Amino acid sequence: MHVVAVLALDGVSAFDLSIPCQVFALATRPDGSPAYEVRVCADRSVTATAGPSEPFRLSSSYTLDDALGADTVVVPGLPAERVPDQRAVQVLRGATARGARIASICTGAFILAHAGLLAGRRATTHWRFADALAERYPDTHVDPAVLYVDDGQVLTSAGIAAGLDLCLHMVGTDHGAAVAGHAARMLVMPPQRAGGQAQFIEYRTPECDSSDLGPTLRWMRDELSKPLGLADIAAHAMMSRRSLARHFRAQTGTTPLRWLLAQRVQRARELLETTALPLTRVAQACGFGSLESLRHHFARQVGTTPSAYRAAFRATVRG
Repeated sequence: MHVVAVLALDGVSAFDLSIPCQVFALATRPDGSPAYEVRVCADRSVTATAGPSEPFRLSSSYTLDDALGADTVVVPGLPAERVPDQRAVQVLRGATARGARIASICTGAFILAHAGLLAGRRATTHWRFADALAERYPDTHVDPAVLYVDDGQVLTSAGIAAGLDLCLHMVGTDHGAAVAGHAARMLVMPPQRAGGQAQFIEYRTPECDSSDLGPTLRWMRDELSKPLGLADIAAHAMMSRRSLARHFRAQTGTTPLRWLLAQRVQRARELLETTALPLTRVAQACGFGSLESLRHHFARQVGTTPSAYRAAFRATVRG
C-alpha cells in the first residue's frame, strides 16, 4: 500500500490539509481496492486556520516521525512567515534522503525551501507569495504563473484549487489517467488541469454568467473523435472567435485548441490503460486523425510513445 503522509504543522490551512486527504482517499484501483493509505501526521495538538475565522485545534494519532516511512509526504500551506520547528525539517530531509516523493500545496513551498529541498529546483506557490519565495530563497527558480511544477522527486503547487490538480496529477502518475479521472468525478470536478496552465483563472457562477463555458467544455469532451476547429467551438459557445479566446483564457487558463489537445491526450491515456484497441483506433477515437499525430502529441505531453506507455502501465499494474 502506498502511504501518503500529510504534515499538519502548527498554523496549517484546514482547506489545504483536507485536499490530499480527500483526493488520495478517494483514489481506488480498478478492482475497487484503495490505492493509498493516508496519514495525517502532527507531533502534538496543533492550531489550524480556516480563513478569517478563529483558529481551532486538531490532533492526530500519527506523529511527524511516522512520515519518515511514507512513500509520499505532502506539506499543506501555512502562514508564509511561519518557520517550521527543527523536527519537521529533519523529517522532510530524512524522507527525501530515503527516496520519498515530496509535495507542497500553496505556501507549503516555503517549508520545503526552508528545509533546502528546493535549492536549484523549479517551483511555484500562490502568486501572492511568489515574489517573497524568490526573494527569501534565491536559489529556487520560482515560476509564479503555473498551477503546479513536477520537478521529479519534489513537486509544488499554487494556491487552493491547484492543490487538487497536483494531487490528481500524482494519482495519475502512480495509477494512470483512468484512476485519476474516477477520483476527479468523485470530487465532482473535471479532470485535473495541466500544470503549465495559468494561475490567473476567473471562476464564474454559470447561472449568473452567460459567458460560462461549462456546456461547451462538456460538449468538446463528448466530441473528441471529431475534427473540431475554432469555428466549431465558437459556434457552440455562440461567441466570436476573439470573444471565445478571451473567455477561454479567463476560465481555463489556456487556449481552446490547447485545452482540446490536452483532453485528447488524456482520453488516449485512458484508452491505452483500459482497452486493447489498436493504436490506429485509439488515434481515431481521440480525434488525432492519424497514428503519426497521436505519437507526436502523446510524446510531447507524456514523454513516451503510446506503445511504451501501454506496456509500462500494464507492467506496473501486474507488479
